[in-house]
Amino acid sequence: MVTRPKTARPGGKARAAAPDAARPYHHGNLRASLLEAAEALLAERGAQGLTLRDVARAAGVSHAAPYHHFGSLNALLAAVAQRGFEALSAAMAEAVAVPDTRERLLRVTLAYVNFALAHPQCFRLMFGPMLASKAEHPELKRAAEAAFDHVLQAALAHDKRRGSDLAVAGWSLAHGLSHLLIDGAFEGMPLMQQRPELLARKLGERLLG
Repeated sequence: MVTRPKTARPGGKARAAAPDAARPYHHGNLRASLLEAAEALLAERGAQGLTLRDVARAAGVSHAAPYHHFGSLNALLAAVAQRGFEALSAAMAEAVAVPDTRERLLRVTLAYVNFALAHPQCFRLMFGPMLASKAEHPELKRAAEAAFDHVLQAALAHDKRRGSDLAVAGWSLAHGLSHLLIDGAFEGMPLMQQRPELLARKLGERLLG
């Protein structure tokens, strides 16, 4: 942030610079910086621990600066969730770049689970209350639908007749497994211990038959 110069008073004495909260921001790409700061804080403390003031501080701007791009904390979180869905879409788009439709679905499942494990707090945010109110955030809604479309198109390519049902079943499987793994539900249980990627693939194979 650029520091505001001191202003001379009529009597010749300099007036101290205003505190950070009153300074205008001078930032090359404020929106991107705020989102990156929010993502870092989200990974560290979860959505419940986030405030706009903390995000502004982490981005190195005044606490009023976020309001130039986000009218509320929810608007900022919606934008973070949107970026999460876009990253998930990119991972699944890479996964479907194989000709065999069965392998395509298995790789989509694995990409979904790997994303959740790599970004657990973002994953919780994406599918938490924010998603339930996604109609209030059109960009988030579009990003979420685009992500699911990768699952749907892969399922339809594999089985045109049952594709929709298969997409919902596969999504439910990957989503449920992701949460179980994130929450450590398998720890200490009398189950065969397997690496997440092997478990995800095995369950996907059972679903596909």
